[in-house]
Amino acid sequence: MTTRHRRRTARRDANGTRRPCRGPAPYTLAIDIGGTALKASVLDGHGCMIVERIRLPTPYPCSPKVLLRALAKLTDLLPSFDRISIGFPGVVRRGHVVTAPHFSNKAWRGYPLATAVQQVMQRPARLLNDAEVQGLGIIAGRGLEVVLTLGTGLGSAVFDDGWLAPHLELAQHPMHNGETYNEYVGNEALHRHGKKKWNRRVLHTIEVIESLLNYDVLYLGGGNARHLTVELPRNVRIASNDNGITGGIHLWDEARWRTLPRGKRGHIGLEHRQRRGAGSSNSVAGSTNSATARPALERQKASSRLRRGANSAARGGALRLRRPRAADERDR
Repeated sequence: MTTRHRRRTARRDANGTRRPCRGPAPYTLAIDIGGTALKASVLDGHGCMIVERIRLPTPYPCSPKVLLRALAKLTDLLPSFDRISIGFPGVVRRGHVVTAPHFSNKAWRGYPLATAVQQVMQRPARLLNDAEVQGLGIIAGRGLEVVLTLGTGLGSAVFDDGWLAPHLELAQHPMHNGETYNEYVGNEALHRHGKKKWNRRVLHTIEVIESLLNYDVLYLGGGNARHLTVELPRNVRIASNDNGITGGIHLWDEARWRTLPRGKRGHIGLEHRQRRGAGSSNSVAGSTNSATARPALERQKASSRLRRGANSAARGGALRLRRPRAADERDR
């Protein structure tokens, strides 16, 4: 890890024990939802954990209501906070869960998790895939960087010069002899085949990902990264699993948040409604919005006129091509 990454985590004393640090507000509750455990801590304005992260087993069966109760229990043990960042193990869009492979419950499909957490905890919330949250805490922002998390399954995230690419759910994709990435290098494979064979499988997975993406740097995170004993390629690095927590600060870094594809931006509810309400109650803001929208409307109209002109020109050309030639033209 680089110095830049280490500054985001708690300091360590001479014995190597991590000492929480407390910097300026705002304070962010960072939640890492995993297939095995739920982890959380509170970050200061610099992204440093002000308390040790706490951990509870993920409850099963894990319906949305069960998860919300577990998260409420988890956060009762933490100091106060101003906002919430959530990493979820599945595909998420606009604060909603699209897939929840570890929980295999139809109730999760389309579930507005960011809104639900916000309503329970009365703080604005933002939601992103858990591997992508971890990636935000790891990447240098240069070149093509890939993050793989080795945990209950395999999480993945791809960044190009710091920009988050559309999510690839590699975990569910076929990998080898009919096994998905989840089945090939997930936690169950580690326990079934043992560490030695599992390490070889991770190496093969790295080779496949490199041939697929031709990345500059690959980061390996997740709880099972600590079991890696093989020699890794020079452009593959092991990252601290704490990044699954500390990366949550970047969900509230507006410059970084704007680099996310629109479908991924999941800041929901209270904060959004407050901004809408402020805009509707303020005539100056309303006129500013109208002024901002007017050039876009003019560009749209101009584009439409250009298309109509192009279509007319094309029709005219077609008519000219179809026009019968005169007798003198035929005699030439």
